[in-house]
Amino acid sequence: MDAASFTLNDTHRHFRDTVRQMAEARIAPHAAEVDRQESFPWESYRACAEMELPSLAFPTEFGGAGADMVTQAIAAEELARACASTAVTFLVTKLGMLPLMNFGSEELKRTYLPRVASGEAQSSYCLSEADAGSDVASMRTRAVRDGDSYVLNGTKYWITNAGVSDTYTVFAKTDPEAGHRGITCFLVEKDWGVKVAKLEHKLGLRGSPTGEVVFEDVRVPVTHRIGEEGEGFRIAMHTLDRSRPTIGAQAVGIAQGAIDYAAGYMQERKAFGRPIADLQGLRFMLAEMAMRTEAARTLVYRACSVIDTGDPEGELSKIGAMAKCFASDTAMAVTTDAVQLLGGYGYTTDFPVERFMRDAKITQIYEGTNQVQRVVIAKALLG
Repeated sequence: MDAASFTLNDTHRHFRDTVRQMAEARIAPHAAEVDRQESFPWESYRACAEMELPSLAFPTEFGGAGADMVTQAIAAEELARACASTAVTFLVTKLGMLPLMNFGSEELKRTYLPRVASGEAQSSYCLSEADAGSDVASMRTRAVRDGDSYVLNGTKYWITNAGVSDTYTVFAKTDPEAGHRGITCFLVEKDWGVKVAKLEHKLGLRGSPTGEVVFEDVRVPVTHRIGEEGEGFRIAMHTLDRSRPTIGAQAVGIAQGAIDYAAGYMQERKAFGRPIADLQGLRFMLAEMAMRTEAARTLVYRACSVIDTGDPEGELSKIGAMAKCFASDTAMAVTTDAVQLLGGYGYTTDFPVERFMRDAKITQIYEGTNQVQRVVIAKALLG
């Protein structure tokens, strides 16, 4: 295995330093308030747009930067280290646009990708339903062909950026009798009648809106179908394989933020007449947190490098699932330990580690639960 897959080059290191400086100066100061108010982090989003971070994922011919996946993972990690809600606004628009980038027509790409790359527009990914989360094939949203358009009816649940996004990438049944082979993908503009029925009040990622999105007789031009009829399931799985490693990066960033804060606290907090950083039991806890996070980071970069090289060995589904699963389990364990290291203070909202812990939990759930990731990994191993 090429060592370059695991080692950052000077460009990557400089980029990390630059994003970290911006995040500490312009994003971290708003993170607690965004969490308290459950408000979209507009100031943080504008800071990301000014730094042209939304452009990273998009090809240069459509106004993007054409950055490699490792660079994108670094951005997600550094944003999450400061504010996980801001990180997910960066990630979800890419998720919403990946089907278009990989399967859409040239006309659609030229219409929508430049606006998203510039930060002018945002996107959502509408796959899950109330009874169709992990079991995608049981979705009930329907798209019926009517001349030069489709009529879309149904409700999507757990949609990130609901009400904020300008476009929604929607998966719907065009052949309800065909199971997963009857699913088709569409690009829908919000002004075509997309409704947000409610927003959820969540444990974590409270600055990122998650809602129930309703489509009632929404007309979608045939030109806005992504791929052919019946290709939706394949498009959805192809997309998630390429998105999961950056969820792993988000989890690594959350874990690193908790480690950094806990380490600083340990050096300042005194017990028994000396800093608690001198207590071997607590030092070992911090060391374990750092080891697991570094291992998760390396696995995330490994998965990203597979995408960058075009997945020549066909291992992305397995490696991407491993990266997302291990990194998110690590984030949950590390942030829980960070709360423990702060003792009673860690349990209060005056300190950020409880927010890191709440934010970490969702990384074990969305874009495929970690139980589903283990199914994917085992299938790859056993056939």
